[in-house]
Amino acid sequence: MVQVCLNGSRSAADGAGVPVSPEDLARSAAEAVAAGATSVHVHPRTPCGRESLSPHVAGPALEAVRARVPVPVGVTTGAWTEPGPAARLDRVRSWTVLPDFASVNWHEAGAEEVAAELPARGVGVEAGVWSGTRGAARFAASPLGPRVLRVPAEVTDPDPASAGASARALPAELGAAHGRPVLLHGEEGGTWPVLRLAVRLGLATRVGLEDTLLLPDGRRAGSNARLVAEAVAERGRFPYRPGPAGEGRG
Repeated sequence: MVQVCLNGSRSAADGAGVPVSPEDLARSAAEAVAAGATSVHVHPRTPCGRESLSPHVAGPALEAVRARVPVPVGVTTGAWTEPGPAARLDRVRSWTVLPDFASVNWHEAGAEEVAAELPARGVGVEAGVWSGTRGAARFAASPLGPRVLRVPAEVTDPDPASAGASARALPAELGAAHGRPVLLHGEEGGTWPVLRLAVRLGLATRVGLEDTLLLPDGRRAGSNARLVAEAVAERGRFPYRPGPAGEGRG
């Protein structure tokens, strides 16, 4: 599985290829899926570019993307999108167009409440666990763990020289991860080293302009499709070979 993360906190100031409007998100998603992406992660934006979970913002973005792609589409519920946990929960309850899944960062205040509400609305949960946080320990102790769709394990170390070590440590911190699939990915300079490790371990991964603006050779990517195509090529270069008893599977 290669998930595409279309925009994240990026804006047009980061480059013309970063999609913000529903129409641009839909076009970029379609190109990325054609390049090999099997799911889409998006941060809906207001017309002025602010991230929001409002149904008036998330709904049009979801409808536009869904009209162009046949794969599951998810959104963030990051704490920065609303002023507090109660407001985030209210936003999730107010959605009129539902995503297929939503990412909940387990180290953030109110994560358990948001993660409990989503399945009640028919929305799958991605349990985001970031390196350098208490997310892994909190998820390991969560009664909601067995119910999540998968566990995106995010290596936040942007240094390519040390991201690999962080990427090896994070799945170890997760342990059995309640038996849920792990999606391992990095960001900025750590994106490609972590992606290659995920491929070697037989784990799902993600890539997109949210995580990096650069191709492995340091050139500007210019589009989500370019990044996805390179990730798919990396899978071909480093085919997964299972160890004893399927070691490394997510």
